[in-house]
Amino acid sequence: MPIFTATESVFVGLGYLLVKHAIADFFLQTQYHRANKGRYGHPGGLLHAAIHVAMSAPVLLILAPPSLDYAAAVLGAEYLIHYHCDWTKEQVVKRAGWTPTTDKFWRAMGLDQLVHGLTYVGMVWALVR
Repeated sequence: MPIFTATESVFVGLGYLLVKHAIADFFLQTQYHRANKGRYGHPGGLLHAAIHVAMSAPVLLILAPPSLDYAAAVLGAEYLIHYHCDWTKEQVVKRAGWTPTTDKFWRAMGLDQLVHGLTYVGMVWALVR
């Protein structure tokens, strides 16, 4: 018998992913990751995205995907989206010369975080549909 109702699973799963995101992006992300996310294919950015995916995997215990292949596809999509979202933000910020002292930097950061959050909404939707 499931621990959560279907509705509860959605909220618990989304809550888990948002907390996971805060931990992976703001506590586990190192200077090595931050310094290299804007270099396409650099191990620093790849590792950062991989940490996110590894920490997302436990949500599968809450949301019970229909198969392991399906679960792998959802996590693979998260990897690609997270990596490219971070890379794109780094490209825009660097090319525009924005720094943490500029409003546009923080707008870019906010959009980056919004895309990550919406990715989690999409992942939960894909896993429970």
